[in-house]
Amino acid sequence: MGVRVKLVKNDLKYAEQVFKLSSDPGVKDVLGIKVDRIEDTIGFINYIVQQEIECKVVNRIILNEQDEVVGITCLKHLDRGDRICHIGTWIGVPFWGKGYNEASKIEILKIAFNELAMDYVFAGAKASNARSIRAQEKLPYFTIGVENEFPKELAIIENETGVNCVLNVVKREDFAKFFTPHII
Repeated sequence: MGVRVKLVKNDLKYAEQVFKLSSDPGVKDVLGIKVDRIEDTIGFINYIVQQEIECKVVNRIILNEQDEVVGITCLKHLDRGDRICHIGTWIGVPFWGKGYNEASKIEILKIAFNELAMDYVFAGAKASNARSIRAQEKLPYFTIGVENEFPKELAIIENETGVNCVLNVVKREDFAKFFTPHII
């Protein structure tokens, strides 16, 4: 069995660990985020907590078995009417290549399909982010290259990032084939 993770709600007690991981150029530069001071991370956590209260996102801190912060995963662009959303995940550089990306995606997808009753969860990546693209391609429940089928969803992530992106999707029925006991 691979690594295990626990997803927890955002809390200021994780600010220092999140700041350290997100300020690493391997994360910061790829994501294009501005994290120069711990106060930036505190502001982000406070913002995300408010977004969760307003039911606009589901954002979780990823902890490993030693309760170390590994990264962050989220569901955003929630559309409960069409039963679709987008997933986003980043893993801190010291934890790359250890299985945390897949483990955290499985857990957040369980939330998307079981708790939020989503049918489609879209995963985008900047076309220049080969590492993210490869990570998505490795997961057997992802449908790769759905840009033409879902142009509206592609436009959402390209507007958000300001660059060309690829678009993939996890469909409820495909995820259920791999994780039947957990899917309703």
